[in-house]
Parts: sequence; C-alpha cells; structure tokens
Amino acid sequence: MSGLVGHVLPGIGFFVIGLWHLFNHIKLHAQYPISYISTPWFPTSRFKYLEHFFIIGGSCASIAMELFIGPVRHQPLDPDGTIPSNHLHNFEHSSISMTLLVYAAFAILLDRIGTQAQYGLTLFLAATAFAQELLLFHLHSTDHIGPEGQYHLLLQFPIFVSLATSLMGIGLPKSFLVSFVRSASILFQGIWLMVMGVMLWTPELIPKGCSIHLEDGRKVVRCSGDEARHRAKSLVNILFSWLLIAITIFIVSFYLFLVKAYGEKVAYGSLKREEEHGEDSDDVELESQKKGKLDYSKSFIQMERTLFTL
Repeated sequence: MSGLVGHVLPGIGFFVIGLWHLFNHIKLHAQYPISYISTPWFPTSRFKYLEHFFIIGGSCASIAMELFIGPVRHQPLDPDGTIPSNHLHNFEHSSISMTLLVYAAFAILLDRIGTQAQYGLTLFLAATAFAQELLLFHLHSTDHIGPEGQYHLLLQFPIFVSLATSLMGIGLPKSFLVSFVRSASILFQGIWLMVMGVMLWTPELIPKGCSIHLEDGRKVVRCSGDEARHRAKSLVNILFSWLLIAITIFIVSFYLFLVKAYGEKVAYGSLKREEEHGEDSDDVELESQKKGKLDYSKSFIQMERTLFTL
C-alpha cells in the first residue's frame, strides 16, 4: 500500500464501506427510531454478501500487490528466505489486509450458521482488524519524522475511533450514535488515505523545500531542513483540520437529508395516531419500546427486508 495507487485504491474501499454503512444506519434509524438495533454489516437487494466479497476481493488484491506483484522478483523474500528491510512495509500492509479478509470471511460464516453471539463476534472481528491497523501504523517501519510520518500519525485518530466504537457497539447495539460515528470514522479513513496518496506522490503538491526521493526501491518525501520539515508537517495538520470540518458538515447534512427522505412518513404517522387516540398514544409508544427488545436475529431479518427495497 505504498505510492499514489497503493493509497488511493484502499482509500476508495474504506470510503465506499463507510458511506454504505452511514447511509443504511441513518435510513434504518429514520424508519425505526424506537426499535432501532445496529447491525455490523448490510446486505444488498441482489446479493446478500456483496459487502463481504467486496472486502475479500480488495484484501486479496492488496495482498497480491504487496507480496507478489509489486516486488521486483514477484516475491518479497531474499534468496536466503529472510525478509529484507525494504519489504518490511509490504508485510505490514498485507497483514492489515489479511485481518480484513479474516473479518469478512468469518462474518459470512457466522451469518450462515446463525449463532446467538453473531452480532458481538462480528463486531469483535471488526475491532480486531482496526486494532491491527492501528498497531501497524503506529509502529510503521517507514518514515516517522517527515510529512509521510505525519500523515500516518493523523490517520491513527480515525482508526482509533473505529476501534473504540466497534467495541462500544458490542454492548450498545441500540445506540445509533455509536454506529453513526463508527461509519463516519471508516469513511474518514478512506478519504484521508486518498488524500495522502495524492498529496505525497504528486510532485506539484509537495510542500516547498521538500521533494520526492527514491530510497530502498520506494518513493519517499524528504525535506531540505528542519524548517521545511516543520512547515510541511504543519500543512498536513491544517489539511487534516479542514478535512475534519468538511466531513462533519457532510455527514450531518447527509443525516438531515436522509431523515427527511425516509423518516417523514414515520413521524407523520406517529403524530396522526396521537391526535386520533389521545391517551392511547402511550400504549403505542410502549408497544414500540417492546419491539426494541427483539433479539439480533429478528432485527437483522427486518433490516434485510428494508434494504431489499433498495
């Protein structure tokens, strides 16, 4: 996952999954605001496991690129069977992809078997993938002091949010905000990876005083001195801040748009029942709360039927 393409393509993957989850969680909550129960993934109308196979396909492609297609000898090892220093980052990136592959494969298996712990275990697998990603980017073998290191440092913040909200979701399946923030953080990861790829490996966008150099078979950004390096890192911080503001505006606006599109009829129907039945509205509310106590499997079936109308 090095270079422009190596960052942009995984970024697109995270962005698509994050946006897909964000859309479906908002839609599900707008239609069932009281009985809402979160789900770790969403089926599509034509192919139930499309999301998982999208992750599996992307992970397999990433592993192949890192370990077999990208290296000059089309394998990442030295002739004596050891891992050379210039291929350490290939193994780190492929390890992240392997964990995502494990998550998607076991998510399908858990759904096929239909165990009672399906919901919690699926989120645990997702949390494991985010923990692996956070660990490897925190202990990355590549540059930690230049602009690339600053991009990797800031990437750890949305990854940590994804990890924390995945663990929180295990105990709070009815919390819409936990699912909302998790989806937004995955989307943020994707956008930041794409921005990183474009900004670091487009010569015209390299900060003043810095340039692209070829080191150990890969392109890296190096700055001419401490002043140029500090300036470049500050520009990365500013870019991250602006992007955070833009994404916040987008996700809240996206929420308001979808609530208006999918939640208006539900709100109108509830108001009409209250006007017609008066005191009976409390019974309606109580009945809705009882529906919220359904187990995960029943909620997932309800969610599938809703999504199949897409």
